[in-house]
Amino acid sequence: MALDTIDLIGAVPGTAMPLTDQFQRPITYLRISVTDRCNLRCVYCMPEEGLPWIEKSEILTFEEIVRVVEAGAAIGVRSIRLTGGEPLIRRDLPKLVRKLAAIDGITDIALSTNGMMLAEQIDELVDAGLRRVNISLDTLREDRFFAIARRPGLDRVMAGIDAALRAGLEPVKINCVVMRGRNDDELADMAALTRDRALFVRFIEVMPVEENLDVQRDTYVSSDEILESVRTIGELEPVDGPGGNGPARYFAFRGARGAVGVISPLSHDYCERCNRVRLSADGRLRLCLFGDQHIDLRTPVRAGASRDDLMAVFRGSMLIKPERHHLRLGEQSSRMRAFSEIGG
Repeated sequence: MALDTIDLIGAVPGTAMPLTDQFQRPITYLRISVTDRCNLRCVYCMPEEGLPWIEKSEILTFEEIVRVVEAGAAIGVRSIRLTGGEPLIRRDLPKLVRKLAAIDGITDIALSTNGMMLAEQIDELVDAGLRRVNISLDTLREDRFFAIARRPGLDRVMAGIDAALRAGLEPVKINCVVMRGRNDDELADMAALTRDRALFVRFIEVMPVEENLDVQRDTYVSSDEILESVRTIGELEPVDGPGGNGPARYFAFRGARGAVGVISPLSHDYCERCNRVRLSADGRLRLCLFGDQHIDLRTPVRAGASRDDLMAVFRGSMLIKPERHHLRLGEQSSRMRAFSEIGG
């Protein structure tokens, strides 16, 4: 489902009132995919041969992204997360971070990355204004890393985690997609990383897209089962999560520097707390990760739309933001082929 952005411009007041959807949820968080390309081919994310990539001419420029964020910030967007594909593939990403950090109203800029290129870029990113980072890590074994990511590189990811901690981005969040028979026997080892370091290891239920339905159906592990496995090495107590905008529920071992989180879109959905929209690399404003509702922002941006015009488009998009997703095990809920299209 999509609304015509030309009809929205001027039809919805572009006032400075905070952005709220029709279910009275404040929308304060914008996830921005800066590229659909990735240097890994994770089995739960995309096919091994990759996908037809978006043409460079269709990708939003940094200046166009800034214009969108300026409009969002004027009506209450405060937090930005840069995603991909793999965002660190996008050349000169620190320049975009610096531009976004200078926008009035933006108080938090974070990055989701597979960590492969993070160690080389972390200092420049932090200097530009990056404040938080999420790093994907599905296993602590090199052979399994290759089996899941279909590329080598565990040592580079671990170096990225170390670099993020040294750069003062504590707590560093680690995202682990749990798959039965592939890495579910490592949950306790992954959770143990939180005892001595300021790491928040978040275990994520594998979610369905067109290219992973068999994987998702055959390997799904619920968050309740995940927590049961982690509790084999120690008692967990519910704790508040770190700063951020995510949906995880957090628990910690007694005396631990970090915490364990679970993200459970199937077994315990969190739609009632949704505070986000997503901007695809080619300029579509997506209203739900697992829905086809979107609005074309690239066309008005390239046609010279003013900030008030873009604010009106943001407001109009709230008319089609759904109340909740409709995920079911082994079933596709949208036409999205792979998570690399929007960055999760």
